[in-house]
Amino acid sequence: MGGRMLEPEEAEDDDVVLSWEGRPAVAVRLPALTDSLDRILADLERRHGMPLAQLDRKTKQLLVRNLEARGAFALRHGVETVAAALGVSRFTVYNYLNRE
Repeated sequence: MGGRMLEPEEAEDDDVVLSWEGRPAVAVRLPALTDSLDRILADLERRHGMPLAQLDRKTKQLLVRNLEARGAFALRHGVETVAAALGVSRFTVYNYLNRE
């Protein structure tokens, strides 16, 4: 996910502090959600071995469904980011989401 480990005393309000045997052991700073979407898309490209825009339509539809399940479209500009990665329009992404 791209989190970063910190010393517990460096933790800020949004960081997660993990304890071991009742004492703070490490703090984890999670990345911004938009950074996470970029990482997910880059990972998908690595897994498929090619740019997502080169995938066939059926595979793109499956990816959109999986990204929806992971909450990608709850992010601001999520549809636009995914559409750009897939080499399709926003309208096409919405069509993929509305398919049964």
